[in-house]
Amino acid sequence: MIILKSQREIERMKTPCLIVAEILEILSLHVKPGVSTYELDKIAYTESIKRKARPAFKGYCNYPSSLCCSPNNQVVHGFPTKTPLQSGDVLSLDFGVFYDDFYGDAAITLPVGDITAEAEHLLKITNESLYCGIEKAVPGGRLHDISSAIQKYVEGYGYSVVRDFVGHGIGRSLHEDPQVPNYGEAGSGVRLKAGMVLAIEPMINQKSHQVRVLDDGWTVVTVDGGLSAHFEHTVAITSNGPLILTSTKPV
Repeated sequence: MIILKSQREIERMKTPCLIVAEILEILSLHVKPGVSTYELDKIAYTESIKRKARPAFKGYCNYPSSLCCSPNNQVVHGFPTKTPLQSGDVLSLDFGVFYDDFYGDAAITLPVGDITAEAEHLLKITNESLYCGIEKAVPGGRLHDISSAIQKYVEGYGYSVVRDFVGHGIGRSLHEDPQVPNYGEAGSGVRLKAGMVLAIEPMINQKSHQVRVLDDGWTVVTVDGGLSAHFEHTVAITSNGPLILTSTKPV
């Protein structure tokens, strides 16, 4: 069941979403060669508690950490480790918090030191595809208008869309209906309505879309070893168009 949020509820969601955006900005300043994702996880936890927010992922289905850290060919749900990051890595950071009865959720993929031009292009196109999808998050449209916009954009550059993992509704629960795939046929899917709040999150692979889950039961990697990138925003659909909640800048 899709839960529509009132204007007051969307206002309340702005705070946890802003907390997520602020903490991701702080983390981005610490992503450099020699730093471990274990250290980044500690920062994410400390900054959440400082803001009286609860890290949303820690303990969720027994996930052990506050932050999902997925370098290079890891797509999503990677565990923080004490292995230092190296120049040339790319690192996805997926983070959420719970505050005042609501969740916020966002992700960014960052370069570690100097990365290849090819890796830089993958990050750029994946981030741009997120905004292509967001543009379609308008009342009266269809859910897969969002999906199709993302898919067409990235496939136009020769990249592939992960199919096994998707975005989702969000609100008083971290994962709500509807699921938001990053591929699909425009004009299909449920009708979009003001009050829907969606976590739109393209996961885009450099090569094949095929992925597998490691033996830890969480970490998703590309089957062919190619790089993957992941960007996400929590977005409210309003009568005035899409409202990006997980941003530190007015949108």
